Amino acid sequence: MDIEILYEDRHLILVNKPAGIVVQQDKSLSEINLQAQVYQYLKLKKENSNPFIEAAHRIDRPTSGVVIFCKTSKALARVNKAFQDKTIQKKYLAITHKSAISTSGELRHYLKRSSRENKSLISQTPKIDYKEAILRYQVIQTIENYQMLEIELLTGRHHQIRAQLAHIGIPIKGDIKYGDKRSNEDKSIDLHAYKLKMNHPVGEEIIEVCAPIRIQGIWTKFKAI
Repeated sequence: MDIEILYEDRHLILVNKPAGIVVQQDKSLSEINLQAQVYQYLKLKKENSNPFIEAAHRIDRPTSGVVIFCKTSKALARVNKAFQDKTIQKKYLAITHKSAISTSGELRHYLKRSSRENKSLISQTPKIDYKEAILRYQVIQTIENYQMLEIELLTGRHHQIRAQLAHIGIPIKGDIKYGDKRSNEDKSIDLHAYKLKMNHPVGEEIIEVCAPIRIQGIWTKFKAI
């Protein structure tokens, strides 16, 4: 598998994950996972015979876009803290069926992960064991039957964008787990982690990357971002 690298230095490597593969090995023990591919890439570069590599976060298997991998334990600890402190900015693009929602807004709900269903349960009001989930969205393009939303995550909950959009009646296209009526042919969902901005965990610079979208399916109907 070719790896699309968005940024790399001796502490970090940021990769544009294609839809359909997991970030790290999951319960299925699939050999195709992004972390293993990045590990092999670093071995082929011969930077180290047994390179350190660890994902600092995950995005869902059917989702595409930016993933941060750390090449040193120092970077990993600091990136983990940056996620806890909410200093890493993440923006997504999502395609849903056209609706009458406001053109921009903030969604605030409460989510609880159900391991049995591999799904997030959602509540409008606080409940025991439910965690607050906040995102901002803006409708940036519309076509005859669909709309494209830009989404900024303010919290990072399991399946947050998928659950929150479904809760307001606009599940992501192809996301039958959260209520869309039809899956995409390749089993992807039309959700893409396209922008990430962060302070370098070791240096002083600001890292900002934009992950190109694989233009296929419904994405071909919209103007390029």
